[in-house]
Amino acid sequence: MNEIEDRGLLKAYMRAYQLDNIFTEPLIPHLTLFAFDQGELICAQGEPSGVMYVLVKGKIKIYNTSEEGRTLIISFKTPLEVIGDVEYIRNGDIINTVEAVSPVHMIGVEYRWLRKYCGDHSPLLHFLLDIITKKFYMKSSSMSFNLLYPVEVRLASYLLSVTFDESDADFRGELSTSDLTDAANLIGTSYRHLNRVLQKFGARGLIERSRKGILVKDREGLQKLTHRNIYE
Repeated sequence: MNEIEDRGLLKAYMRAYQLDNIFTEPLIPHLTLFAFDQGELICAQGEPSGVMYVLVKGKIKIYNTSEEGRTLIISFKTPLEVIGDVEYIRNGDIINTVEAVSPVHMIGVEYRWLRKYCGDHSPLLHFLLDIITKKFYMKSSSMSFNLLYPVEVRLASYLLSVTFDESDADFRGELSTSDLTDAANLIGTSYRHLNRVLQKFGARGLIERSRKGILVKDREGLQKLTHRNIYE
């Protein structure tokens, strides 16, 4: 994580997403623009939370680990999204792990300044209510995805999400070989079954597999297989 010391860029993001209507004027000096590299953790499940982040550029991956140690992907998100909103309202620890899929920019603000300058600011409260409602709906829906969709659809959706960012046409990601075990856990299947499906995708020309990782060769083919991306 690196701080971007460019107030002009921060103001541009504020205007683009109409955040200047949500945050009060006294809060603005306490907003900070951060950059996260691809693959970098933004926050981890169970850690103390003290900052709310607003995603304004890039794509993030949100996933959860159960008490039994099972990891399950919840969703991929592009702007505009908020991280730390539920924790801010509940005053609790971080609920989900969040990771940057592509290079990410986020506006961060500490809870103490939010409570001081925006605690009863109705535009912010309405904004958070809308974001949180959509978030819980998505989490509820994601729990049924692993039961309703076959592994082929789940894997195709996952590959599309980690290798493409619709908001950044220049981004072309690759799923590292070292990440295949995590990918299997995230979509709710075994490593062996994942490899079988990858072999099928390779035979159909959808992907190309090397020692380094998985490269998507036919994006449209994967999209036809999924009909829609179930994780976005």
